[in-house]
Amino acid sequence: MTTTATSDDRSGIDTSRTMRRIGFALIVTVIGAFFALPLLWLLTAPFDATPGLSVSWPDWTLANFVEVFDNPQAGSALLNAMGMSVATVVLVCAAAAMASYALSRVQIPGRDILLYVMLLLSSVVTGTAAMVPIYQLLFSMGLINTYTGVVLILTGGLLPTGIFILKDFMDTLPRSYEESARVSGASPFQVLKDIVIPVVRPGLAVIAVWVFVQAWGNFLMPFILLRDPDKLPAAVVMYQFYTSGGQADLPLIAAFSLLYSIPVVLMYLFVNKRYGFRFYGGLKG
Repeated sequence: MTTTATSDDRSGIDTSRTMRRIGFALIVTVIGAFFALPLLWLLTAPFDATPGLSVSWPDWTLANFVEVFDNPQAGSALLNAMGMSVATVVLVCAAAAMASYALSRVQIPGRDILLYVMLLLSSVVTGTAAMVPIYQLLFSMGLINTYTGVVLILTGGLLPTGIFILKDFMDTLPRSYEESARVSGASPFQVLKDIVIPVVRPGLAVIAVWVFVQAWGNFLMPFILLRDPDKLPAAVVMYQFYTSGGQADLPLIAAFSLLYSIPVVLMYLFVNKRYGFRFYGGLKG
């Protein structure tokens, strides 16, 4: 009797586990489908002669891409977005490398508190909340309707998080490397350039992709700070793709959206293949 009862209990436990696994698999499938449908639309609608808002087998054509290249704003908007994004990446990576190295090596009173406060303020005081003082500041500096103003604002907003991420990589770098370089007569800048930066390249790669995505997809700052239509980036120009009747031009939007997503995907694949994405230091002492 005891053996039979034990077998029944185990069978019930196995059945319960199986049902939980099936339920979990169903939930994951539904969530995956929820996120996959927009991607399917992005991959099929650009090649559909009459794209709609639903996912369907396309009536294959390349006319939508011809319409994109015939649009005078589409090509320049992609170049504008690329220029602003690359400039922001360069500034954030350079400033984050120097600041995170200093915070990692110099014992400053309240260093960790300062870092967390910077990160908190950059998350809470977003561009939307601080738009009025930001606009007044750039207006007083004469940087309205300039790429410089937009890049500086984007850099300031993304820099605290970049410092926070990169400092973890700096902390794992053995000090013996730097001491050996200093004994050989290297200056602090040479130590940073020739010793530290090559070792923390995976961290810089992670920050570069993250900053590029944030700057590439930013709508608010360019929309408010840039007045000249020829200077607008892709995220803003896409908002203006309407027909003469005021309806969204879906063929143009679909094709432009696919072209708009390609640089980010290519950059992610390249960096992931070469370095991998890690939010922790990559070297053990």
